[in-house]
Formats: sequence, structure tokens, C-alpha cells
Amino acid sequence: MANHVTIFSGNANRELAERIAKSYGTSLGKVTFSRFSDGEFQPSFEQSVRGRDIFIINSTFAPTENLFELLLMIDTAKRASARKIIAVVPYFGFARQDRKDKPRVPIGAKLVANLLTAAGVDRVVSMDLHADQIQGFFDVPFDHMYASSIFVPYLKKLDLPNLVIGAPDTGGAKRAAAYAKFLNTDLVICFKQRKKANEVSSMTVIGDVKNRDVVLVDDIVDTAGTLKLASEIIMDMGANSVRAMCTHGVLSGNAYKNIQESALAEMILTDTIPLKSNSCDKIKTLSTADLFADVINRIANYQSISEHFEFTTIL
Repeated sequence: MANHVTIFSGNANRELAERIAKSYGTSLGKVTFSRFSDGEFQPSFEQSVRGRDIFIINSTFAPTENLFELLLMIDTAKRASARKIIAVVPYFGFARQDRKDKPRVPIGAKLVANLLTAAGVDRVVSMDLHADQIQGFFDVPFDHMYASSIFVPYLKKLDLPNLVIGAPDTGGAKRAAAYAKFLNTDLVICFKQRKKANEVSSMTVIGDVKNRDVVLVDDIVDTAGTLKLASEIIMDMGANSVRAMCTHGVLSGNAYKNIQESALAEMILTDTIPLKSNSCDKIKTLSTADLFADVINRIANYQSISEHFEFTTIL
């Protein structure tokens, strides 16, 4: 543990931040948030950060207040003469807006990158970006971690006899293929068509799932409508079981109901986004704390973290 490091947390991921700090071997720095009657808020570090390396942990899921909270904390550290400011963003919000998919829309992920850089961040750490190219939106170092080091050991413990990896859509085929290659198993792909966002109009499963134990892999689960439909189709095609394994549990709208009523045997998530409810007994959460603590330790001690950029790295 480097003695020039202080870890702070915003309000989005306080419990995860506490676990990261504990795994690192320290406690969270003291920060207070003053709130005005109109809703405006102001963070204040209640200890000196002059000349220190500051790690600020906050995911930027909705509401947008979580992103602005991170920006204000970065500005606070910069104006308090911190030596280095590293944003640890377990879930990078607005990542689905990584390109113009139709005329007259923003590229939200690029805007967020510009905002973080303008605020004064020196480095960003995140996990399982929706689109890898978002790293190129930054002019400061960006460390992209993979949840595979957490998911793969759990999958091996399940010891599923006829494992096959699935992609819930064609966009996730590359990610699912990496899991299938590493685990030396087959790959199936769900081809879906949408009429509008968050609503699937039709789906076809490409590949053999009969008498197989299917694990669908994705980076984000939002309304879980796709996973519900995919699980039902896969089970109708003769699969023994179907599970889903997603890094970021956005879980909006009817997500909890969709998961509970789906044919999924299990919904495996990480803790990059805190659960809003414990009403669904199919959800299993795995912690990212040890991984982020290890990365913080390596950055603080000027050690290589390149092995964490490899899919096959298992802690």
C-alpha cells in the first residue's frame, strides 16, 4: 500500500468503494456533500490532499447527477493541489452513445470524455466498456479492465457438463467468442431486431443448444427484455439450462420482473452498479473490489497493469 494515496468515493458506489479501500488496505477519505434547497450540491474534502495521488470512485449511471458529482470531485482535488487525480469509473455511463447511429444525435461518450479531461482528470480506470473504441476518446491514459477475471472462476465452479457460450445479440458476438475460445466450448448467437430502443420485435438463435447448458454473456443488462426472450427461445429449442452473465446491472423499467419471470436459472452480475431491489432471487452478484484495489495498488506503485488488459487474466 502506497502512503501517498487517498481514495475518495462519491455517492453512486459507496459500498463498492468501501470494499475497494478495505481490499487495498486503507479506509475512504473524508468527504462531505453540502446540498442547497434548490438541489445544487457541493463536495468538500475534509482532509488535505496536497501532493497526493487521489483516486475517486464513482460510476456514472443515471441520474446524470452521478456524473456531475464525479466532475465536481475531480475539480475539488485539482484546486486542492492533488498531485495526480485518477477517476475509477466501474460503470462508464453514456457508453451506448459511442457513435452517430442516425442524423442529428450526439456522441455522448465523447462528450463525457471531454468533460472528465476538462475537469482535470489525469487517468481513468473502468471496466467492460460498451464499445472498446471509447478509450480513444480520451487524451489521458485509460485503463480498461475485464470482468472475465471474476466471471470465469465462477463459471468453472458451476462445472456445467455441456457448457456453450451465447451472445444475446450480434453486437456482443466478439465478447462471447472470447469466452468461448478461452473455455474451449461452442458459441451460439441470438440475432434480434428492434423497432425502437429497449424493445425487441423478433429474435432468432443461431447455433445448436439442444441438451446444452447455455450461458449468455453481455456487458450491460438494462430492461432484461432481450435476455427474457432469448432464454425462453433457447429453452424451447431443448437446452438443459440457460444463464446470463452481465457486467453492469442497469436494471431499469421492468428488469427485475423480467428476470424473475424468465427461463433464466441465474442472472450473474458484478457490483459496478448497486442493486435497486433484492426482490429477485435469481440474481447473483460478484464483487469487483479486489480487482480495482489491485489496479489502484499497481498504478500507485508504478507497476505494470498490462496483464489486466488480457482476457485470460485470472486474479
